[in-house]
Amino acid sequence: MIEVRNVTKTYGKKSGAFVALDDVSFTIPDGASVAIVGKSGSGKSTLMHAMSGLDRPEKGEILVDGIDILKLKQKAVDTFRSQKIGFIFQAFFVQANETSFENVALPLEIGKYSASARKKRVLAALRVVGLSDKEKQKARNLSGGQKQRLAIARAIVNNPRIIFADEPTGNLDTATGATVEKLLFGLNKQGGSTLVIVTHDEELAAKCDIKIYIKDGKVEKIQKGKK
Repeated sequence: MIEVRNVTKTYGKKSGAFVALDDVSFTIPDGASVAIVGKSGSGKSTLMHAMSGLDRPEKGEILVDGIDILKLKQKAVDTFRSQKIGFIFQAFFVQANETSFENVALPLEIGKYSASARKKRVLAALRVVGLSDKEKQKARNLSGGQKQRLAIARAIVNNPRIIFADEPTGNLDTATGATVEKLLFGLNKQGGSTLVIVTHDEELAAKCDIKIYIKDGKVEKIQKGKK
């Protein structure tokens, strides 16, 4: 379970201060699919960064399985992210000059995996996203959709409990976006991972169990149940 309690995040100081998140609270049950919905500048990406430990708000609590990650030291936060969280971003962030295999193996370099265990996990992740035949290809030679699927493989290679996806289909055409959506919801429903999607796409949000609408840094409304 993820519990966000009274989280406030401010950028800048004094007259130049900007409140990105203003006393935000909600709860996400294990295994749920959640859409954080809002326009550009609403605070939705800041919220995801706070929930995942990428950013530290100055007020509030973020509890994952009862542990407040905001009270952890940086090394413990890094360990938490590497063991429990997978990230997927709109801009892919794959290493162009590395092979697909090398890209997916990156998160495993933090863990103490043997070479054979790393290989097994990487090949399994590539198989899930349909890129088994691209194992030795450089990422720069992949299409946009293949790069996003590669990013998903990298995100799931650690079998994360929580997957954060920031506008995961924003740079993709309709057909490729549908493929990526199917992959993400499959990981959620069949793999049991909690899926948190940041999006401004109402059609994508409608496929989630919970929709959290953010406006001007505040929770505007929370809807449960697919519509």
